[in-house]
Amino acid sequence: MTSVPPTILGAPSLRLRLVARVGDHGSKSAPRLVALALLAFTLTGCRSHDFPQYPPNYREYVYVTNGGSGTVTILDGVNVRIERELRVGQNPVAVAASSSRNEVYVVNAGAAGGQGSLSVINAENNTVAATIPLHRQPASIDLDPAGALAYVANSGSDTISVLDLKARRELTQIAVGSQPVGARVAPDGHTLVVANRRGNSVSIVSLPGARGPANFPVRQVFAGCPGASDAVILLDSSKAFIPCAAGHQVMVVALAQSKTNPAQPDRLETLMDVGRAPVQLALKPDGGELFVVNSLSDSISEVVTNTNDVGGEYMIGDNPVSGLISRDNSLLYVGNLRSQVVTLYSIDDSKIFGYIRVGDGPSAMAFSSAGSLLYIVDARSSDIAVVRTASNSLFTILPTGRSPNAITIKAFKLP
Repeated sequence: MTSVPPTILGAPSLRLRLVARVGDHGSKSAPRLVALALLAFTLTGCRSHDFPQYPPNYREYVYVTNGGSGTVTILDGVNVRIERELRVGQNPVAVAASSSRNEVYVVNAGAAGGQGSLSVINAENNTVAATIPLHRQPASIDLDPAGALAYVANSGSDTISVLDLKARRELTQIAVGSQPVGARVAPDGHTLVVANRRGNSVSIVSLPGARGPANFPVRQVFAGCPGASDAVILLDSSKAFIPCAAGHQVMVVALAQSKTNPAQPDRLETLMDVGRAPVQLALKPDGGELFVVNSLSDSISEVVTNTNDVGGEYMIGDNPVSGLISRDNSLLYVGNLRSQVVTLYSIDDSKIFGYIRVGDGPSAMAFSSAGSLLYIVDARSSDIAVVRTASNSLFTILPTGRSPNAITIKAFKLP
């Protein structure tokens, strides 16, 4: 009989489909599974208290980029329904929401080897307000704390585009290492950490808050991180952690110009051994620990951030690719690309708490603004699963465009 994870909760229609699928392999089990499904429906039916009550002028939208469709699927997060599918540029791969304006920015990678672009979405009416040309194969975006500047990693040009979002134009390019794929701004706004995948290196860039309005000097480069893929920076801007996705380590860099060590230069602290192919890092909201998602080891590694100690490695799922931690620091949600489940890992107990069955290929994830819902992008079935965090049960699944790959949420009040 097909193996079923020990704790699977979901929407009624999905539960019945799961029962039919398992029953095909063992008809004697079907009546019991049907009974369990009906019981689960009774326990996890629609409960209004799971959802916040919003004022009439409140808006919340979920934006999912669809690389295969050249579109963004927009969900109405208040009513949990599809708002529209909006055409942007070719092969959208990344998305970010402004902290200061009602805007959302979509990075379009373009055709293979070609020029990309940035689509600016007006979140108040969900239309494309502007398109800013970029360079070859842009791959990621991050915004400064004020929401005035965007930093886009152009993986095919070996540069970072610095964009003035109000003026809708590129200010300059920063030359970094070979194939930059991740660029992250420190919370203090003084530093940009760039992961150079083909260069197997990390570039540390000074930003205007540290050196003046027009200078973006590369102040340090650290080699020895095979397949550097992204970066996580502590809330006090003192350290950056970079997963070396082509190996089995995470690079730890102490950052200069932080509040804790203002006179100390950037320096390599250590290379921590974790599982194979660490592709993503999930930092606890309190900053005390982070979890490394090891895709080829089917595991996660737990790291104490102040001491750089790797506490342990735990088997988690089939090809894990993303992790997200609950606001109370208690649960780690892990998307397993070669499966139809998200694993729930109890941080305090250091063990698997359960599973949530979703669509095929759960990958990118985001919490709603109130934290009552978790949105999970299913890359292989081209849909988005909506999970109630109070009960960790599936509420619904909604369709997206082809090959969804990234997600962000924008919430605001109309005047």
